[in-house]
Amino acid sequence: METKNDIISVISSKSAAFSKGQKKIANYILKNRENAAYMTAARLSQGAGVSEATVIRFAYELGLNGYPELQKRLIDHAKTQLTSLQRMKLACEKIGSRDILYSILKSDVGYIEKTLENIDKSQFEKAAAAISSANKIYITGVRSAASLAEFAGFYLHLIFDNVRLIKSTGGDGLFEQILNVGEGDAFIGISFPRYSKNTIKALEYAKKNGATVIGITDSKSSPVALMSDFTLIAWCDTTSFIDSLTAPFSLINALLVAVGMANMDKVRNNLERLEQIWDEYEVYDRNDG
Repeated sequence: METKNDIISVISSKSAAFSKGQKKIANYILKNRENAAYMTAARLSQGAGVSEATVIRFAYELGLNGYPELQKRLIDHAKTQLTSLQRMKLACEKIGSRDILYSILKSDVGYIEKTLENIDKSQFEKAAAAISSANKIYITGVRSAASLAEFAGFYLHLIFDNVRLIKSTGGDGLFEQILNVGEGDAFIGISFPRYSKNTIKALEYAKKNGATVIGITDSKSSPVALMSDFTLIAWCDTTSFIDSLTAPFSLINALLVAVGMANMDKVRNNLERLEQIWDEYEVYDRNDG
């Protein structure tokens, strides 16, 4: 559903006041919104049949700080509105005839670099401290984000015995799992476009009950960030039919290491005990030759 702040809604509401050239741009964007988001100003001007200067002025007419902001707003819209089939079509158009392996891995490297360049280290450090001092640690993430939650939960279980991985049941069972969350607890919510309503509801409930909410998401304006005390932003590509979550995994990896380093004695003790148990019960295959 589009809101009054959604860029498509803004364009639609202002269309009557646009000049002839601006109306061409508006109509082109409205009819080609999934492709227009990833066009340069020059390409958009060609598609709309106007000059590049007209496209740039169009962005300012919308009250934005130039074309880059317009493009960002269009991409944000695309992330939350595109269906899986539209994502698949867009991914094919973006890659074209290029080498798939090179294109995807190169993109993922770029997302990690952008995450590192833009991460708020203070938020990161406070999130790690909140997890380390929590009475109980709750983690939730659904759909493609479930793998991120499982990853975080697996390693936090090696450090603490107060970790609860909350899994979506597809119904009201969510609240039974988080019924007793409260002050002194840390609640980690992981969600990327299209944002999960269950994750947002869980964060809202946790925050209402006094828990420290840690959001891992793609934007400070995402519904997850708006519910969080500390927000960790990771760049990702959710415009393909397969979400690229390399940067979120890397960010969570760093968070786990930070928590582990802050609890080194506990980590060392737990790993020593686990190694003994793994050997005794032959958990891992040992080919000693």
